[in-house]
Amino acid sequence: MPSSRERRPVSESAETAESVGTPETTRGPATRLGRPALLRDALGIGLAVGAYGLSYGALGVSSGLTVVQTQFLSLLLYGGSSQLALVGALAAGSTGATATATAVLLGARNLFYGVGLRPVLGLRGRQLLPAAHLLSDESAAMAIGRPDRATARYAYWATGGVVFLCWNLATLAGALAGSLMADPKAFGLDAASSAAFLALVAPRLGERANRIVFVLACVVAVGVSPLVGAGLPVVLAGLTALSVLLTPRARAALRTAPPASGGAAAARPEDPDGTRHDGGTPEKDGAA
Repeated sequence: MPSSRERRPVSESAETAESVGTPETTRGPATRLGRPALLRDALGIGLAVGAYGLSYGALGVSSGLTVVQTQFLSLLLYGGSSQLALVGALAAGSTGATATATAVLLGARNLFYGVGLRPVLGLRGRQLLPAAHLLSDESAAMAIGRPDRATARYAYWATGGVVFLCWNLATLAGALAGSLMADPKAFGLDAASSAAFLALVAPRLGERANRIVFVLACVVAVGVSPLVGAGLPVVLAGLTALSVLLTPRARAALRTAPPASGGAAAARPEDPDGTRHDGGTPEKDGAA
């Protein structure tokens, strides 16, 4: 039988491995083993957004832009909904200033994404410019909620790069196709990107606070739709959600309000005096 002295190196080795851990950039199975799954998700999102890009390319040419101008917007502006709002306004006869203002307002939500993602990704220096250019609904949704910073960064860069590539390739194909796909609604392509984003956001709605903010934003968007121009309901809904989340009193109310399904009893199954609300018996000090 091995003595305690013989077993000690194994014990010490295990304790050392557990206490020291691994660097943040390589820590945990979500980082090492989850990358293929993240890349598959990014490719799926890229294909969905690519279908959306086909409609943008066709709309850009039909609105009076050349193929080069349409592609130039995708390379440098790179804001799917903003680009569609821009070419849609031009096709409707709006002035360049009005079309640009609509696109800028619709793209303003990226500012909010950037504020929320900065502590998640922890990027600095020269990384900020390419990261800002690849910021989109999809890359932000993929990065938020990851178990560690390394996984969040990988999800962000992978999704951002794949979506950027698919969007630009689809833009070129749609622009070359020209008027063959001038009306994206006829093909259902106008809903492809929104559906992909909702699929990413849906798991986040498991938290009660997020559901409340989501419902509030939807009510605002639907309520103002008949009163403002296209694209503005999304901006106003985003501003509403952000104002709620950034207000300390509102955040505290969302955390402390009882759930709608269970009430106060479900949130606190036992009173300070030991009375149980779920039919069980109170556990006293020292009881098993």
